[in-house]
Amino acid sequence: MMTETVEDIKIDEKIKVTDNEPSKYKVVMLNDDATPMDWVMNVLQEIFKHSRDQAEKITLTIHHEGSGIAGIYTYEIAEMKAIEATNLSRNQGFPLQVKVDTE
Repeated sequence: MMTETVEDIKIDEKIKVTDNEPSKYKVVMLNDDATPMDWVMNVLQEIFKHSRDQAEKITLTIHHEGSGIAGIYTYEIAEMKAIEATNLSRNQGFPLQVKVDTE
């Protein structure tokens, strides 16, 4: 007859829990001399869903500092909103420039 012995086995494994949140990207609007401030405010309210007061603050930042953050989103949403803002502006004859940047 065969006897098996089991030794105490120590498991010293640490399970690392990672939170795989997607990266965030900034949608940045750039100042130009041809796009009216009222239009920029409209885009901020309609596409980026800012209140009138917040849209006005962002518009003034764009005007005085040369650029301003319209919103921070996952890449796909940031890209979609940037394209939507650009297309809507071009359809109205405005050269508004919008870019997507890493956070």
